[in-house]
Amino acid sequence: MTTAAPEENKEIRRRELAAFLRSRRERITPEQVGLPRGPRRRTPGLRREEVAQLSAVGITWYTWIEQARAAHVSAQVLDAVARALLMDPTERAHLFALAGTADPRTEAECPVASPTALKVVERLAPYPASLQNARYDVLAANRPYAQLFGDPAELPPADRNCLWLLTTSERWKRDFLDRDEMLRDLIAKYRAGMAEHVAEPAWKQQLNRLLAASDEFRTLWERHEVAPMSPHVKRYRHPEVGLIRLEHRNMWLAPQAPAHRVVAYLPADEESEERLERLAELSEPSGE
Repeated sequence: MTTAAPEENKEIRRRELAAFLRSRRERITPEQVGLPRGPRRRTPGLRREEVAQLSAVGITWYTWIEQARAAHVSAQVLDAVARALLMDPTERAHLFALAGTADPRTEAECPVASPTALKVVERLAPYPASLQNARYDVLAANRPYAQLFGDPAELPPADRNCLWLLTTSERWKRDFLDRDEMLRDLIAKYRAGMAEHVAEPAWKQQLNRLLAASDEFRTLWERHEVAPMSPHVKRYRHPEVGLIRLEHRNMWLAPQAPAHRVVAYLPADEESEERLERLAELSEPSGE
């Protein structure tokens, strides 16, 4: 099996980018962007000079992009062109992926969990489960998760993050029996994941916040260790039901950004399963 050389890959990406921009330009009518159609228009959509005008990009440079002659297109130009061509989030993500450039707006807004994903998380009860993004932000959690680890809804939005909690939460430090090993592992996974998002503001902001908050985090981060996503068993001591051993499993819901995954914590033995059931019973309202 042969693979394309790096330069050939770049050329393929440039051609795909050019074709994608042409297709998006041709589908936008002048009226959609507030331009007059005029009597002599032969182009099915916008002209190149109109896109250049709307995006404040030089006509020569935009023409080079559509001719696959531009070696590198900046995030600022891509952002302006995406806005001019009225791209939706999926189209915008595809544009930046073809250009091989990080989108500065990726996940800048609070992501919205889909109803289907929320239903999956809820139906995993009595097993703890949460919906997370690639940065380990907890977007949603079911009742067993809240009972066992604390309710994310009670925290400020910026603190609803597994790495932040494992670093700073006294409860997580106390009750996760393998907390130190878990923190080293999670930092290594975060560094590996961040390689694809190193220029994105949301990732940089979270990293800077952790570096400022914890000397321990800073020391571990400076080791430059990386680790893959893998299933493992966590030991957690609940103050009411005792030791629970949980196997940590990930189920990705989408391969592209924003990438969300359901994280389920499955009992690693019968005793842990019985204690999860006991915890669920403790939360049920008592009959009169």
